[in-house]
Amino acid sequence: MRCRIASARVRICITLLAAGRGLTAVAAPLAGAVTALPPAPAAADTLPPVAGSLDAGAAGRFAALALKCLHQEYPNHISHTLNGDADARPPHELTPAFYGCLDWHSDVHGHWLLVRLMRLFPDAPFAAEARTAVARSLTPQHITGEIAYLRATGRASFERPYGLAWLLQLAAELRRSDDADARNWSATLAPLESEVASRVKSYLPKLHYPIRIGEHDQSAFSLALMWDWASVSADAQMRAVIGDAAERFYRRDRNCPLAYEPSGEDFLSPCLAEADFMRRVLAPPEFARWLASFLPQIPHSGGSSAQLTAWLTSAVVTDRADPKLAHIDGLNLSRAWMLEGIAHGLPAHDPRIPALLATAAGHAAAALPAVTGEHYEGGHWLGTFAVYLTSQAGLPR
Repeated sequence: MRCRIASARVRICITLLAAGRGLTAVAAPLAGAVTALPPAPAAADTLPPVAGSLDAGAAGRFAALALKCLHQEYPNHISHTLNGDADARPPHELTPAFYGCLDWHSDVHGHWLLVRLMRLFPDAPFAAEARTAVARSLTPQHITGEIAYLRATGRASFERPYGLAWLLQLAAELRRSDDADARNWSATLAPLESEVASRVKSYLPKLHYPIRIGEHDQSAFSLALMWDWASVSADAQMRAVIGDAAERFYRRDRNCPLAYEPSGEDFLSPCLAEADFMRRVLAPPEFARWLASFLPQIPHSGGSSAQLTAWLTSAVVTDRADPKLAHIDGLNLSRAWMLEGIAHGLPAHDPRIPALLATAAGHAAAALPAVTGEHYEGGHWLGTFAVYLTSQAGLPR
């Protein structure tokens, strides 16, 4: 990244390493016109999960990854605009609620992971520790500090869109819970949730072109998370803004160049993320027609297992200790849930569903055993992707 230095403001993007602080890995392999209409219930109700059912044992291993890093301040990779000497401060002072897990967005979605698993497994052994960890972060004082940081000069684009989308996803998960602590945390988070939603509503109408890359700045994946938040929060204005973006950015897209994927450091598929977003905002028959033009290479049922999956093979990870090359494990996980989501967006008995689910299962099988925490480069974030997949977080409820 090229950084511009001026007398009054400095923008830095740096990884901070704590002298003398080692990393203890958590290593435990895993076992086994746009319309706002919902996907077809029949398809969502009848398709089996591609990654199997998430059990308490696997949930505990994923929770351990988040608990390990949630308040681990270093190493820390910050993208931070300094407006003066007073802004040269450690992460826990800059963003007091979300300063662990290497970077802001990973710490935010680490909180989401714990909140979701506490809701799904309230009596699991990890639940008490998770409850304590989340309570430590989500205090009124800390959220006030987060808002002050966002509103400071030069931070209009901070964590946009990826981190902001995960903040809304955390807020949505808290809203879904009947737990008394979760309701209190939701109320505490509400001012930051409102600030983030307001930023998104202001930004999207000004975004003239979608961002079609395989990393954090991608538009489609974040729009999907934001759409889900708008559905949970019943925010009609946000749904309208996102629906307009879907129409402008993607409605007329054809022949997405899936053969050009992946790029070497992707953790999101530009083509699949777009389709997984569009299945949220199009009715199933309309989505089926759009998908036929957008991804015409998806096989129809009738072939062998190999024929159903050859169109999109799982990506190869060469070095899980490299923070960028380790992105490919995340790509396989996100491809799996996106393929599963696309299948759920189609009408029941659509002939492409078998190929989508078989391909999703292959990607899940390739990636889930690697979510161990052996290397902090992946361990600080891959647990979230594993939970999003195995708990079917993006599917209709």
